[in-house]
Amino acid sequence: MVSKVSKMAHTEEEQRKTAHDWEEDKMNDKHLFDDGTMTFFWRAHTISVLVIFTCILVYVALFEDPTVNVEYNTKRGITAVILAFLLFGVTQTPDGPFKRPHPAFWRLILCLSIVYELALIFLLFQTVDNARKLLTFFDETLGQPLPEKDYGGNCLIYDPSKLEDPFHNLKDKMDGFVPTHFFGWWLKTLILRDYWLCTVLSIMFEVLEYTLEHQLPNFSECWWDHWIMDALVCNGLGIYLGMKTLKYLSLKHYHWRGMWKIHTYRGRLQRVASQFTPYSWMDFDWRPTFSLKRWLAMLGIIIMFLAAELNTFYLKFVLWIPPEHYLCLGRLVFFLFAGAVAMREAFQFLDDPNCKKFGRQAWMIAAIIITELLIVLKFDWQTVSKPIPFPVACFWILGIVGLFVYTIWKFYLHPHKVIAKSHQTTNGDVVMNNNDRKTQNKAEGGSNGSVSNSPLKQLRFRVNRDSQNGKS
Repeated sequence: MVSKVSKMAHTEEEQRKTAHDWEEDKMNDKHLFDDGTMTFFWRAHTISVLVIFTCILVYVALFEDPTVNVEYNTKRGITAVILAFLLFGVTQTPDGPFKRPHPAFWRLILCLSIVYELALIFLLFQTVDNARKLLTFFDETLGQPLPEKDYGGNCLIYDPSKLEDPFHNLKDKMDGFVPTHFFGWWLKTLILRDYWLCTVLSIMFEVLEYTLEHQLPNFSECWWDHWIMDALVCNGLGIYLGMKTLKYLSLKHYHWRGMWKIHTYRGRLQRVASQFTPYSWMDFDWRPTFSLKRWLAMLGIIIMFLAAELNTFYLKFVLWIPPEHYLCLGRLVFFLFAGAVAMREAFQFLDDPNCKKFGRQAWMIAAIIITELLIVLKFDWQTVSKPIPFPVACFWILGIVGLFVYTIWKFYLHPHKVIAKSHQTTNGDVVMNNNDRKTQNKAEGGSNGSVSNSPLKQLRFRVNRDSQNGKS
């Protein structure tokens, strides 16, 4: 009887397959406490915003002197349309998974995603020349061909032919992209929250640069630039710092007090500064080999992430946007914020059995990456269709075949159930991890000794009790 009940509990626990306690997360959201300090700032103020918005429109319509400059009116009109949409979105769209610094900020990021995607779709219906001309509305200096920088060529670290500066090759590589790579991978690690996933993406992008250097001269780098400066130093140190930051955020105790309960000015200033830190923290246990669904999902995340990285280089090459231009930098900053929400929603979609709908921000990011890729394919098919060198093509074919064979072997020929929450011993008892022990202690404990109404918790309680009686 004990063995049968244990198997039932084992089956129910295995069906959960969650890396995070989503029920506890929902309870924490319900118990969000506000002592009145943040009430004014937490409200949407829909009526106040509507009144202010109407007053601005009334001023433009009745009091402002009109101008006959068509280009000026067009720019103002498009800007006003975008601002009106953002104003509506910030006040009316639902909150996302993040609360800090303010839910309105993340609603703004979602609305900016929609505006950016609409702009990309409009750009997709233009020709490449018209698209370049449209960008001159943002900056008149755009629309000029870019001088592509080749990082390859002379790869000698010490060049004896130039005794006045023998390390000139190394100095030439130390440009603005070095700190960008370091801080970029630090922030990407905070978004992905997994060491191996970040390492795979870092190495895969270097392989892609090798693969596509015949298309973009910018990808042509020396071997030590690829694997030492980029993969090992910049990316590796950025990932290491990101993992240390993740460890700190994971171990930090999150307990928030209202402003009225803090009596010192220093404490209140610290509370204001902490408003820009996470409200709570969630570790991402992706479990890529847990099931075929998770494995395919992780492959999809890797492909989309690498496509977004490649789009950065191909878009500036096709549309003639300098790397240091604010459009390129703004896109990167936008992807950091939007990607953070997207990865959080993607993780919940994979891990939470009650989550049946793909997140809004994750959906928008996927649509943006796909649309950017289509723009590149349409505007410069001649470049992206250049045949890959034969040795590189053979390498990719072997890699794809190996990945396919591993997938068949792992999930069909040699399936192995990974049980994260509990496992079964030889005598049929259920051995629980620390989280389950806490759950059972809550179920068994208390002044009245009552058991939780959860069927799974009751089943665990009976299994433990029956096994103890059997042993005695």
